[in-house]
Amino acid sequence: MQKTLSVFLIATLTLSGCSSWRDSRVNPSNWFGPGAPEPVAEPVDEANALIPDQGSGRGLLARPEQVDTSVPIATVTALRVDPRPSGAIVLATGTGFRQGVYDAQLLPVSSEENRKNGILEFEFRVKYPDYATAQGPERTREVTDAIDVSSQDLEGVRLIRVKGQQNALETRRR
Repeated sequence: MQKTLSVFLIATLTLSGCSSWRDSRVNPSNWFGPGAPEPVAEPVDEANALIPDQGSGRGLLARPEQVDTSVPIATVTALRVDPRPSGAIVLATGTGFRQGVYDAQLLPVSSEENRKNGILEFEFRVKYPDYATAQGPERTREVTDAIDVSSQDLEGVRLIRVKGQQNALETRRR
């Protein structure tokens, strides 16, 4: 009876000490905070429209390269980073200008400044149908995409940012 009581008492005390794990920095679910709004700078296009594009010269029967018709999503509404043993999953939700949004992609934006400052940046791009569609309510224009980021890509990263056309959301590592 005394052994059972002492084992029960020790187990109870041990389990009650686990409540501090929830707020610990060791807990992977505390590594990144919730998404926060961030203003987006206007992109500058430095291409000269008067200089023709030099073809790749791939041959007579080669198909032309497909033109990227995707555009940045209107607004990024949610950002979540879920840790995994091999890295993290970045999940972003956005709202398009009109209904019919498809082929959502989180495309990495690489720059020397981002690498130096520990920023992992993605651009949320989508495609719209060629025909006119109604604007409709916001919930019918929402689209979600996720990307798996390896632990090697997360080395030295202190901030993850997802850009849209009108805003950006970012989350910091705690």
